[in-house]
Amino acid sequence: MWYLCVFYHRLLDYRKPEVESLAELFDVFDNGYGDDLRNNGNAESKSLQWRLPLHHHPDSPFHFVNLPSEDAARKIANRSILVKGIYELWGEGSSYEELEEAIKSYPDERKLPYLTPESTFKITVDSFGKVISFEEQNDRIWGLSYIPFKGRVNLRNPDHKFYLIEIDNYGNNNGLPPVVHRRIFFGREVGAADRKLLPTYQLKSRNYLGPTAMDAEVAFLMANQALAAPGKLVYDPFVGTGSILVAAAHFGAMTMGADIDIRVVRDGRGPDCNVWSNFKQYGLPMPLALLRADNNLPPWRPGLKEVFDAIICDPPYGVRAGGRKSGGRKLLKGAVGPYTVPDDKRTDHIPSTAPYSLVECVHDLLDVAARMLVMGGRLVYFYPVLREDDAIDTNFPEHPCFRLVASCEQILSLRYSRVLLTMVKIGPYTDELEVTARMKHLEFKENHLKWLEDGNLHSAVFSPADPQLGGAGDTKFSKDSKPKYRGKYV
Repeated sequence: MWYLCVFYHRLLDYRKPEVESLAELFDVFDNGYGDDLRNNGNAESKSLQWRLPLHHHPDSPFHFVNLPSEDAARKIANRSILVKGIYELWGEGSSYEELEEAIKSYPDERKLPYLTPESTFKITVDSFGKVISFEEQNDRIWGLSYIPFKGRVNLRNPDHKFYLIEIDNYGNNNGLPPVVHRRIFFGREVGAADRKLLPTYQLKSRNYLGPTAMDAEVAFLMANQALAAPGKLVYDPFVGTGSILVAAAHFGAMTMGADIDIRVVRDGRGPDCNVWSNFKQYGLPMPLALLRADNNLPPWRPGLKEVFDAIICDPPYGVRAGGRKSGGRKLLKGAVGPYTVPDDKRTDHIPSTAPYSLVECVHDLLDVAARMLVMGGRLVYFYPVLREDDAIDTNFPEHPCFRLVASCEQILSLRYSRVLLTMVKIGPYTDELEVTARMKHLEFKENHLKWLEDGNLHSAVFSPADPQLGGAGDTKFSKDSKPKYRGKYV
């Protein structure tokens, strides 16, 4: 059945992939979704059917999605972060006369169960791109008198919620997707996002924060992409202050994290201000373990494989914080050999570290994920990209054990973006892959300085702009030529 899915107008690239991931989480593709719809013409990927309303811009928050049941639609909407609501559409039109005709022609067997005298209801008037006054809202509600509502109105806790949504061309300079023609929708709400979730977990009220703590909204999106759920084990190899694991724990997943800085995972800012206190603040289950571990030298014993259901992380890519790995300059140059810290000095010992290039970091992350994820497990991580001519390079890291299922760009400045990559493990970690990874690891070690120079994203982002591009004759970034619709910048 086709439902009207209304998104919040932000993080545009993330909207459909989140719904697709939640459809996978709730077994939509295996329960009642036909083979022709399940694969959408592709034997390797599963995807939902989408279509835009008539004359709508691709970035419009209004989409139609084909779902097998109302229960599936409700589960997806209630769990989602970017879905404002999913509605059973009773009618649509370009005028209120067309809307009335459409609603009257909608089958009575679909309408009457929600119009009984025993039920309560509420009608909400909504719009996109314009504020409708209270008087106008009342007029529109009274205009729906042809619908035979027999129950009582309950504005606080109704049995059924109905929405009248109006969109029109309100001007081209409001920063919203252009609207060609007026469109009016009326439908019954099937499910809606929890609006209390993000205010509850907002960073400004978080007990323990670091300079790169993940925004709560994005952390929950990452957890949804990773299919976090009760009974699943989620690992973050760059845990920091635990923002991503907090989101995964909220959805019931068991969590485990690691960080190279022992002061972060062990000490924090005291006994009542550390990673553990963040979980305690929200009444969440504590992580199974927080390790002082290096992504470059994983702590797992040889032969240990397929432990985690998901790995979610935000690797350090050198813009706000640079990556570090164990070693130090003398050890990497071979001036000194590996050493063992005496037992009496281990408590206060801070291991030496060296810069960690982005290329090597991502290689190590993919290798660890290929080894430690179960089959069908998901790797969800951010990957930075430079923007040139308002576009990005879409050649993302690859691995024979993984298939990329989603890439969602978040523009951070005119110069660079970060892309949330979601990968699914489709093949086993073989001995041949382990040998190849070990050889690559030695290559990184031998060419340490070269990789640091080639992958210096910080310099590319913060270097001065070319003066030839910033002269008076350049109109690319002038105020007058600012695009009327901001697209992905929202």
